[in-house]
Amino acid sequence: MNIKSVKILNNNTKMPLLGLGVFRSGERTYQAVRDALEVGYRHIDTAMIYENEEAVGQAIKDSGIPREEIFVTTKLWNDDMRARRVQEAFEESLRKLDTDYVDLYLIHWPVKEEFVNSYKVMEKLYLKKQIKAIGVSNFQIHHLETLMKNTDIPPAVNQIETHPYLTNIEVIKYCQSKGIACEAWSPIAKGKVLTDPKLKELADKYGKTEAQIALKWNLQRGLIIIPKSVHRQRIIENSQIFDFELSQQDMDLISSLNRDLRMGSHPDTFNF
Repeated sequence: MNIKSVKILNNNTKMPLLGLGVFRSGERTYQAVRDALEVGYRHIDTAMIYENEEAVGQAIKDSGIPREEIFVTTKLWNDDMRARRVQEAFEESLRKLDTDYVDLYLIHWPVKEEFVNSYKVMEKLYLKKQIKAIGVSNFQIHHLETLMKNTDIPPAVNQIETHPYLTNIEVIKYCQSKGIACEAWSPIAKGKVLTDPKLKELADKYGKTEAQIALKWNLQRGLIIIPKSVHRQRIIENSQIFDFELSQQDMDLISSLNRDLRMGSHPDTFNF
C-alpha cells in the first residue's frame, strides 16, 4: 500500500485512499493542491460551498499532471437542492474546476424532501458520463435506506465525519454491508484528538505523529481519508502512513476513545 493506493468502488471506479481536503483553505488552496500533487497525492476533495473550485482547477492544470490521473470530488450544496437547480449547480462546478467531468459528485447534506429528487438528476449526469461516480455525504442509515428505495443507482460513497472521538461504527458497518465506500472527513477531529494521551503513547510506540496514528486507524478500518492542511510539511506527513501497521489491540484501543463527539452538525438536525 502506498500514497497512490486505491479503493475499487461499487461501479469499478478507482478512488485513491488518501486525498487532500480543502475545506476552509481559503487563498492558500492553490498552493496546498500544488504541494499535494507534487508529493504524490492524486485525489482532491472540494465543494461548491468551499468557494475554491477555481483554485483547485487552476492548480491541477498548472501541475502538468494529466487530468485523468487526478481524482476530483466536488459536492452539491443544500440551497441548490432546495432551488431544484442541480444540473445548473453541477455545470457551474465544472466551469469553475475547468474540467468536462468530475470523478465523484456528492450530495453534501441530506436535505429533507429534496435529496431523492437531487440524486435522480445526478443519476442522469452519471449516465451521460459527466460524473464517474455518484454518492452522498453526511447520510445516516435511514437516509441511505430512503435513497436506495427510491433511486436506481446505489451510491458509490458516503462521506461522513469520523475520527477516534466519533467512531460512527453503525453507519460504517451498514455502508460496508451494502457495498458503499465510506470516506472520513475531519479524520483528526480538527486537531482535537492530537492532544489525547493514549494517542501520544501510540505515536511514541510507532515512531509516528498523533495525526499519523489517527489517520492510519481510519485507513485500517477500510476508509478513504481526506485530511485537510495548507502546510506543505503536514501534507507530506499526512501521506507518510503507508509504512507501518497498527496492531489489532491498538486499533481497539483507539476505537475505545469514542465519545460520540461531533466537530460538525448532526445529519438529522443541521439547519443550513
